[in-house]
Amino acid sequence: SSPSPRSPSNGSSRTLSASEMYLCDTGGQYLDGTTDITRTVHWGEPTPLQKEAYTRVLMGNIDLSRLIFPSNTAGGTVESFARRALWDVGLNYGHGTGHGIGNFLSVHEWPVGFQSNNVPLEAGMFTSIEPGYYQDGEFGIRIEDVALVVEAQTKKPFLTFEVVSLVPYDRNLIDLSLLSPEQIRYLNSYYERIRAHVGPELRRQRLEEAYDWLQESTKP
Repeated sequence: SSPSPRSPSNGSSRTLSASEMYLCDTGGQYLDGTTDITRTVHWGEPTPLQKEAYTRVLMGNIDLSRLIFPSNTAGGTVESFARRALWDVGLNYGHGTGHGIGNFLSVHEWPVGFQSNNVPLEAGMFTSIEPGYYQDGEFGIRIEDVALVVEAQTKKPFLTFEVVSLVPYDRNLIDLSLLSPEQIRYLNSYYERIRAHVGPELRRQRLEEAYDWLQESTKP
């Protein structure tokens, strides 16, 4: 049988170069959970549009991840927080903002998520948060994390998200001048968490090169 269009082949594959963006959507199934994570990187000199689009996608990811909202709120009610920074400059993306994730089950698990017909969010649910931006034929950006719905530290029982994916974002693509002080504080506390959880494990496995990369990628 002929390979599907998504399968690599000598005819369609090509060498990556440092002069373009690279979107890597990955994940795995483990006995204690399922992961789904996307990072977009650029190893060279991104264009101003690439940098701004990436930063605005990141802003949307942060704004939704740090949102505090009432219990019994449906995901579709809050998903525009992930789009607002893009909407501000007339950009958007054409896919859902996130989906439920099973525990050693389905990677895309109904009925949790941010569509209008998903169930209300409750503490204990896992969902992806994955805004993006795509320029046809040129580049694609997606920043996807897995988040756990948890109770917020508020007087009344509200909810928020705890991001459980611990992988740095690409410093090369972030325009700090676009970020608010709150967004920068969020990034710094996220980076502290990555260092605290992942750093010792890399040391334990004697992965010194990866450890050095992690320290460099999570500088305040």
